[in-house]
Amino acid sequence: MYNLNKVMVEGNLTRDPEMKALPSGDNVTSFSVATNRVYNDRDGNKQEEVEYHNIVVFGKQADNVAKYLTKGSGAYVEGRLQTRSWDKDGVKMYRTEVVADRVQFGAKGENAAEAAPKVDTETPPEEAIDDSNIPF
Repeated sequence: MYNLNKVMVEGNLTRDPEMKALPSGDNVTSFSVATNRVYNDRDGNKQEEVEYHNIVVFGKQADNVAKYLTKGSGAYVEGRLQTRSWDKDGVKMYRTEVVADRVQFGAKGENAAEAAPKVDTETPPEEAIDDSNIPF
């Protein structure tokens, strides 16, 4: 059996990247990317949802991200999902992140939206989905 853990995210940075040095001497940079989804609801009204994605990148790419990207920059990220956990004051905390294998720099701010292709993401009506056809 083959398992797949692949993520592709394209959006704008919500904050400046933050670079830290690991004990090994390698650098790690973290930042977050916002993506939006525009669709029409059942009544035909335009709706917009925003998602925020935590990204971490290591090595030479971490250096480049910290050097060239800033809040508002556009970026395309490919990587894998990873959830880490830790204890904080006796409470188990969790954080799911995209560990980036590849980061491509894009347009900045509003220009990023203009440069991206327009995709119609209209949600199909619920009655169009037949639950009996879902295999799980």
